[in-house]
Amino acid sequence: MDHQITKPSILPGFMELLPAEQIAFNQMMDTIRANFERYGFIPLDTPLLEKAEVLLAKGGGETEKQVYRFTKGDNDLALRFDLTVPLARYVAQHFADLAFPFRRYHIGKVYRGERNQKGRFREFYQCDIDIIGLNKLSLINDAEIPSIIYSTFKGLGFNSFTIRLNNRKLLNGFFESLGIQDKIGLDAVLAEVNAMGVTDRTGEAIAEFISIKGSNREILASLKQLEVNNAQFNEGLEELSQVVHYINCFNVPEANVVIDLTIARGLDYYTGTVYETILNDHPGIGSVCSGGRYDNLAGYYTKQQLPGVGISIGLTRLFYQIQEAKLIHLNQAATLTEALVIPMKIPIEAAIGVANQLREAGIIAELYLEETKLDKKISYANKLGIAYVVLIGEDELKSGLLSLKSMVTGEQSPMGVSQIIEKVKDKQ
Repeated sequence: MDHQITKPSILPGFMELLPAEQIAFNQMMDTIRANFERYGFIPLDTPLLEKAEVLLAKGGGETEKQVYRFTKGDNDLALRFDLTVPLARYVAQHFADLAFPFRRYHIGKVYRGERNQKGRFREFYQCDIDIIGLNKLSLINDAEIPSIIYSTFKGLGFNSFTIRLNNRKLLNGFFESLGIQDKIGLDAVLAEVNAMGVTDRTGEAIAEFISIKGSNREILASLKQLEVNNAQFNEGLEELSQVVHYINCFNVPEANVVIDLTIARGLDYYTGTVYETILNDHPGIGSVCSGGRYDNLAGYYTKQQLPGVGISIGLTRLFYQIQEAKLIHLNQAATLTEALVIPMKIPIEAAIGVANQLREAGIIAELYLEETKLDKKISYANKLGIAYVVLIGEDELKSGLLSLKSMVTGEQSPMGVSQIIEKVKDKQ
């Protein structure tokens, strides 16, 4: 009796790519990794599964509602929902073995039971860097982060992007000076003030604050001129001034870093500098890289004071959105193979020897091992977009000159292995 065929499908909110797309995705990931490593960040990986009591030590909030949590035997388990909480646990657990400041990068999958909608994912890659200090951490680190964002996005092929910069102390101090508790962010406070029809000094002050524009130097000068009598505001202003100064020292063009007083992310988490990065030509995509400074990374796991600064790139979402916006040009190839070695009615050992030589020379070579007609083998190379085919028949074995066929031009020429290596490497 025939078994029933189950329709192949995956859960909504999970991304699966075809080969050409996966190659492009991996190239983006490799570019990000190379940039992180160029700045001296150390690779780190942590388990996808953590003890629920450890992962959810903070408790409450929207995130907890989205956590995948289950039991297996006596174990209460949860899938990690970001890379920051596992970092906090890791640093607290391995504290004695780490050198501080601890600079780590982590590229890995995280899981959130998001409401299913287009462009939102339940399983997605995050690419994080964090610099963790012991008791204190120099403010210059806050300026180095934008230089890493800049080099990473340039490396990904983006030219027109803006790293938007603010400081939480500036915002908190400003609202404190007006007698407003800012727990909802600038836009929400403004909407609340408008709804109440407040036209007094408070409304005017907020309107004046939001309307501050100009170059970074001009914005800082305007903020000083406000003469806000609040210690937290002035501390935030001083920090922001210093961060802008050092960003310039890192050679980040001013066009790519802009003070934006409306950024108010992570109200209960970030305590100083905050960042958001947008692609100028595609503002609808939203922030493609964000983060900031926090006072205490691991307060739920250790009494050690561990301040830090970090950023996160949501790679799955970024890849999906730049694909949707047709910003990504996929290679024609659905493989990484540069040369396909095709034996034609000869002992396979000879073809294996040629493939070995190509690989030893650093060429990605593949052997066609199936017994089938030549046109089928050529069609395989075409379908995958392999640039070169090396044909080896009896005549080639006798003469020692193999046939190199360019799948792009259709040209076929007899040549020795060393010549083939040269041609394939130069992509002539």
